[in-house]
Amino acid sequence: MSATSKVGGQAVIEGVMMRHQDQLAIAVRKPDKEIFLHQETLNSPGKRQLLWRLPVFRGMVAFVDALVLGTRALTISANQAFEEEEEELTGWQLTFTIIIAMVLGVSLFFFLPTLIVRFLADGSTARPVLLNLLEGAIRITIFVCYILVISRMKDVQRVFQYHGAEHKAIACFEAGGDLTVGNARKYTTLHPRCGTSFLLLVMATSILLFSFFGWPGLIQRLVLRLSLLPVVAGISYEVIQLAGRYRFFCYLTAPGLWLQRLTTREPDDRQLEVAIRALQSVLPANPTTEV
Repeated sequence: MSATSKVGGQAVIEGVMMRHQDQLAIAVRKPDKEIFLHQETLNSPGKRQLLWRLPVFRGMVAFVDALVLGTRALTISANQAFEEEEEELTGWQLTFTIIIAMVLGVSLFFFLPTLIVRFLADGSTARPVLLNLLEGAIRITIFVCYILVISRMKDVQRVFQYHGAEHKAIACFEAGGDLTVGNARKYTTLHPRCGTSFLLLVMATSILLFSFFGWPGLIQRLVLRLSLLPVVAGISYEVIQLAGRYRFFCYLTAPGLWLQRLTTREPDDRQLEVAIRALQSVLPANPTTEV
């Protein structure tokens, strides 16, 4: 498989989003059991300017793209999955939901860890690098605990099943197999380029990067961590890409694969069918392999 053949995906509500180059598709299992398919051609800024195609910078673009497209995909899937309720999410509802989610995410994974370390290290003479390591360890612990808690929710478990279906379909494609439910089922639900691995790698990379900036005051720390997040994402993106090509880098993403045992579940055949439909829809010539 060439680099240009790489496929990315995301589990959504009762469905899967797939992306290949500039093609995007979202397949959703509707209440009437039919599969809804949304397709579009993307126009990424990374194609127009050389800067955004360079290493690290392209990771920044991919990070922003993932946030924007992921949010849109969730909205589209929710409107289709809950079609029987005859009430779609409005623009204001979506905006409000995104703002609340971002505030909670920043508070939980950025503000809380640095506040905890400030409390624990009050009056301490520990070196800044040790304080950064402690903050990073707390951030990762909070993240893993968060995954453990939400993984017990029934609705989230279904999303995790579609997450597993997404990985199986992509693995089948990358192995050169025919895109059928039977073939896809043979593959693992774990994948080195998964977003779960990416998030864990972002947290690990942030520990190293933030250590270079010492341990300034609380406000400066928070501003610094948020402003450097795109850089951290860019570096992490490059490591994830290398993990898909070279065995050495796979060891760096191994903890992310372990964590995927929590964020993926074995899908059923109908869920695999949805993932395959989305994947087929973004591939060249739009193959019509029977699923």
